[in-house]
Amino acid sequence: MSQTATRKFTLDESKEFANAVEQKIAEFNWQQWEVSERLPLGLKLESETGELLAGFSARTFGNWLQIDNLWVSESLRGQSIGAQLLTEAESIAIERGCIYAILDTLNFQARPFYEARGYTLQWTQEAYPKTGCKYFMVKHLTE
Repeated sequence: MSQTATRKFTLDESKEFANAVEQKIAEFNWQQWEVSERLPLGLKLESETGELLAGFSARTFGNWLQIDNLWVSESLRGQSIGAQLLTEAESIAIERGCIYAILDTLNFQARPFYEARGYTLQWTQEAYPKTGCKYFMVKHLTE
């Protein structure tokens, strides 16, 4: 096929395809970065029957803890469960050599929660997805 030929792209909206592309980017990054290991970090609180009551998911790599999700069921909110999850995760990240944490949160989610725990706003993505915004926050873990 010549370089000027039109290519036909195929629409693929599957999770499997998205994961495959993410894996290809990770493989490329690992060849370029000085850090080649990303470790998952997950914490959960379950009821006696195995129902998920609270959870935290993240990954650590190099100097960074990258927080993906922190969720607490409605029935447990206001009881410091989220703060306890975050503190435990930060401790594990520090043990793994992390110095910083990064996350994003939406305008109706948890910015005040994170600010109360030492996270500072680095950047705001306005008009996300239309009239809201997304906050990108960072914390220095070893101060």
